[in-house]
Amino acid sequence: MSDAMNELGAYIESKRPDCVISWAVTHGELTVEVTQAALAGFVEFLKADSTCRFTTLVDITALDHPESDRRFTVVYHFLSMYQNHRVRLHVPLREADSIASITDVHPSANWFEREVFDMFGILFTGHPDLRRILTDYGFRGYPLRKDFPTTGYTEVRYDEAQKRVVYEPVSLVQEYRQFDFMSPWEGAEYILPGDEKPE
Repeated sequence: MSDAMNELGAYIESKRPDCVISWAVTHGELTVEVTQAALAGFVEFLKADSTCRFTTLVDITALDHPESDRRFTVVYHFLSMYQNHRVRLHVPLREADSIASITDVHPSANWFEREVFDMFGILFTGHPDLRRILTDYGFRGYPLRKDFPTTGYTEVRYDEAQKRVVYEPVSLVQEYRQFDFMSPWEGAEYILPGDEKPE
């Protein structure tokens, strides 16, 4: 399988040297790093070329590297059911960059791209309906960025008195951070050493 993937990587690079930055086979899977500007045309080539025939888009996601000049890597996974091959595309982006939508080539990219936009804040130019898909309309920030706080910015809860959902800024008071490490055996006649509750 590894030989077939190496042959495929070399073939793709020879056919589209203008698009391919680099490629490698790891764990039996081909990963191709692609230039941002050439992505849409390259995806169309992968789908139409008789040797490739990557007609199934499996997933689109992203990686966040805040310390890097190219902060994001948009990751595409494709499957060729005809050749029984998989390929992964990596497209590096700066934080302010946008990337072309591939919905014209793979209509199933619509919701994947919306999810990446919602979670990472990456803009897909030419997308027919780029809006949040998992978070609320008024949501601030992008939850899968590494600089997003684990508590978020807003608490959403149902207020029984007001009979409606309310949005409040997150405030963690110190009491939430104090843990009572009571023994699960409290009330037992014999307390294990170290399980004593401090007075």
